[in-house]
Amino acid sequence: MAAPIPSLASRGTQGVSLVEGPPALRDNRAFKRDGSRTCKVMAFSPDGSLFAWCNGQQVTVVRLPGGEVVLQTEEHPRVVGILFSPLSTYMATWEVIVGKGPPYPNLHLWDLKTGQKAKSFVHKRQTDWEPQWTDDEVLCAHAVNEIHLFENGDFSHIARKLDVQKVAGYKLSPGPPPHKIAVYVPGQKGGPSFVRVFKCPDFATPLANKSFFKADKADIRWNKKGTGLLVLCATEVDQTGQSYYGEQNLHYIGVDGVSSIVQLSKKGPIYSTDWNPDSTEFCVVYGFMPAKATIFNLKCEPVFDFGTGPRNLCSYNPQGNILALAGFGNLRGNIEVWDRRKLQKIALVQAPDTTYFAWSPDGVHFVTATTSPRLRVGNGYKMWHYTGHQLDEKALGMNEELWEVAWQSYQPGVFPATQLSYQPARAAAQTQEAKPAVYRPPGARALGHTSPTKLHEEELPQNERMENKDENLSKAALKNKKKREAKKAKQQQQAPMDARSQEQRDALAMATHILGTPPPSVTSTAVSADSEKKIKGLKKKLRQIEQLKEQQKSGKPLESNQLEKIKGEAALLKELEQLELGS
Repeated sequence: MAAPIPSLASRGTQGVSLVEGPPALRDNRAFKRDGSRTCKVMAFSPDGSLFAWCNGQQVTVVRLPGGEVVLQTEEHPRVVGILFSPLSTYMATWEVIVGKGPPYPNLHLWDLKTGQKAKSFVHKRQTDWEPQWTDDEVLCAHAVNEIHLFENGDFSHIARKLDVQKVAGYKLSPGPPPHKIAVYVPGQKGGPSFVRVFKCPDFATPLANKSFFKADKADIRWNKKGTGLLVLCATEVDQTGQSYYGEQNLHYIGVDGVSSIVQLSKKGPIYSTDWNPDSTEFCVVYGFMPAKATIFNLKCEPVFDFGTGPRNLCSYNPQGNILALAGFGNLRGNIEVWDRRKLQKIALVQAPDTTYFAWSPDGVHFVTATTSPRLRVGNGYKMWHYTGHQLDEKALGMNEELWEVAWQSYQPGVFPATQLSYQPARAAAQTQEAKPAVYRPPGARALGHTSPTKLHEEELPQNERMENKDENLSKAALKNKKKREAKKAKQQQQAPMDARSQEQRDALAMATHILGTPPPSVTSTAVSADSEKKIKGLKKKLRQIEQLKEQQKSGKPLESNQLEKIKGEAALLKELEQLELGS
């Protein structure tokens, strides 16, 4: 049976539309495009069988790929949030409460089999309005001041309560039973914040408990199997003053009670974390620019270091065999594509002005998009192959805006991992790009520099550091390296002289006293050292004369003392020749 073709949904001033792809982008003929310019939200169901959107007048749910209408209601035209349950049994919608009267129910759970509301809640905040389900939909959780749990689709009464005061965040674990829930409670009156993991429905004793002081807020991220989670803690203010965005720390907590902090080798913010779908490792992008990227195992030990680069995003494909490292926003839009198994770089893609990146469900293609309001010009999206080839592009007009794009989702296993075939890319030789013009001050234009000065020396990936030990070094770095090597060799040569025994030094002193002069070997060594010093000084003067001559050729006027220095070149060359012959 052939694999299905994923659809890509887009929302903007041209309305809501679906295209089929990859590799080529073709309009989905079974879906009737909604041309409304007031669409606020759209969403696919987790299995990709349903697609919903709200155009400011009504909420519509259609079944794919045929496009049959499953639900259409004008009862709540101001919906700005849509969420499907894991098995597509229910759909949650959220709308903003308007008016000055008492609050009314604005969070609704719809039974998609009957088209009727299963439950309604009052939920004022938009930040954490989404109810959460376990993958088998046995449990549904909703947070008020405490966490309410409903069982087996029965919303008529609350089956259980997790009574933890001041809960600021929670996450139900994915994966098979037994189900777990992690809750975050911020610290009170100078006390520590903590994250606790409970097994449902036994809430008396937590499976794991992790407390920390530097945590004004926390983001909980489970792996796919529900065996462990990452907690990204952040403070509003960095007490050291090194970062405007506060201070961040990353912690790992396992359901077996093991927890540890992830030790990062470079200071700075944590930009992105992503779990491998196999739940055995995770990738982190961190540190002041140029940022580092590292893969860690479940013991929080580094597995592979990708070095540094202009990046702030990491993303595994759904099959976990490809990893993308990208730099968007105020960065130049580089996308590094890596083979996770061989740890080889597949390609380096340039996608400037990108504000959105997402892997296709097939794990072979990905989409990049430029969306509004982040950028209001040049909106559109591009389709790419993992080898770095651009396959197709959809560009919008000057006065048109693209607000969102989203892939149709599928259940795991629909698209198996593809055997990768590519020519490995090198860090030193990527795609042939035109080098941008670099401004040079007038005083540096005659020095013959051909490469821009780097503010930071970027680290190579772990597997290329030894192979390219001397490659990609600037002239200054290579010169400093040679100086260090020469100094080390000189110290090794002097070591035998310094290691003379006390008797040898006494014999040398006695010979000097009797003869009146040091022995010939010592005298010749001193003369040789003096000659080397003079030769070094003469060569330095000759290099300065060469620079003055280059400046003279470029038309720069020279001072009288500089002209005199040039005239003395012949005498310096003669003196250098005599010293070299004498030595």
